[in-house]
Amino acid sequence: MTRDRFFAMTLATMALGGATLPLQTIPLHAQGIEFGPTETKPAPTSKPKPPAAKPLPPIAAPTEPSPQPAAAAVTPSTRQPPAPDAANPLAAKYATSGLPPKAKPANCKNEQAFGPWLAAFRKQAAAEGVSARTISLALDGRTLDSGVIARDRKQGFFAQSFTDFAAKLATNNRVTNGRAQIKKNAAAFARASQEYGVPASVITGFWALESDFGAGMGKLPIMNSLTTLAYDCRRGEMFRQELMAALEIIDRGDMTPDTMIGSWAGEIGQTQFLPTRYLAHAIDYDGDSDINLFANPTDIIGSTANYMTHLGWRRDEPWLEEVIVTNDLPWDQADLAIKLPRSQWATWGVTKVDGSALSSDTMPASLMLPMGRFGPAFLAYENFNVYLQWNQSLTYAITAAWLSTRIDGAPAMQKPKREIAVLAPDEAKELQRQLKKRGFDVGEIDGKIGSATRAAVKAMQTKLGFAADSYPTPELLAALRSES
Repeated sequence: MTRDRFFAMTLATMALGGATLPLQTIPLHAQGIEFGPTETKPAPTSKPKPPAAKPLPPIAAPTEPSPQPAAAAVTPSTRQPPAPDAANPLAAKYATSGLPPKAKPANCKNEQAFGPWLAAFRKQAAAEGVSARTISLALDGRTLDSGVIARDRKQGFFAQSFTDFAAKLATNNRVTNGRAQIKKNAAAFARASQEYGVPASVITGFWALESDFGAGMGKLPIMNSLTTLAYDCRRGEMFRQELMAALEIIDRGDMTPDTMIGSWAGEIGQTQFLPTRYLAHAIDYDGDSDINLFANPTDIIGSTANYMTHLGWRRDEPWLEEVIVTNDLPWDQADLAIKLPRSQWATWGVTKVDGSALSSDTMPASLMLPMGRFGPAFLAYENFNVYLQWNQSLTYAITAAWLSTRIDGAPAMQKPKREIAVLAPDEAKELQRQLKKRGFDVGEIDGKIGSATRAAVKAMQTKLGFAADSYPTPELLAALRSES
């Protein structure tokens, strides 16, 4: 999954009981491209396969090396994990972590007709070394797909509240199927855990949300989607790079335009890699001289772990933990941008969901209250930042991270302490407009309550004397209206 923009805030230090704790740069705005996890529920009964390939004629040696040489006859005990940035120049050529270009507003207008734009892009691809044959096979006859543009503009699924979103996506069915996949692919998961330090449940959580283990990869021509999105004004700068990477995939001989079938956003395979991610981080993990993210579980597992390591996954460290909070916590400290030692949260009365004490150590953690102080509470650790790089929808990131803990055996989510009011989409947009009018940068006025909006809500709650838990309530919206 991919990402849009998010803010970064550097908090220098915070004094705690005489000690000074350095706080790192933390992403604040987590409203991402949000291509969206699948809502399909049944697990596939057989391995999904892409359409039969129509092989290209033999081509000259590729201009870039394969992401990872075949690893046949190498055992997990002796094989060294790939070092993508060092061993694969494509990992450096295509920036696959950090912030993408800022998306333009949904009402932006294209300044050039599609035909002339495509002709210019073909010339650019040739100048960058893509063969004439690949350019012709991939781009001849391409037309603008208005349906893809409409889907990019909509993405309303992410405007739901966290609890509604999590209830629909982090289902018991996905927990059961995730555990079954771990058992079925035990050797590949054990190897990935040893070599990359990424737990099976973490990989499986993404795998479940992104495609239901292959049942929901999408059925659209990837090249058609990428060409449309590369032309469109909203995310053109980002998708022109993705389209170029897709041409390189074809030129290298990994796929043909006919076998590149996937989501409307041009993603590849069961954990939905964009083409740049495929080129930089997809690997032949079973040593059969073929990288197959459509139907080979071993390649899917290894490639996903490889990418997560690139994003900064920290071995043997947690990522998310549901907790119980007291009624009198200093709510302004419950913020993704604030990391405190776990011992501090324990001192303030935060406990594990079973009521037992947290580890009283210095491990940094943020307290997140996606539904405010009366809803579920989570401690987010350093590894949670990897989730936000995978997809910067805060709702998606928490859901994916929590699903992984459920696959690991965590209990069902705690019920809210009371009924929690949720702003309707139009009310959420009005709230964003009210905050923007007061000088806050909340990103696009889209009704999606990401971290930038939550930061602005917290500031206004503090100013107005409300409990500063960053959750937008009807009471806050009413107070802002009365100030207008």
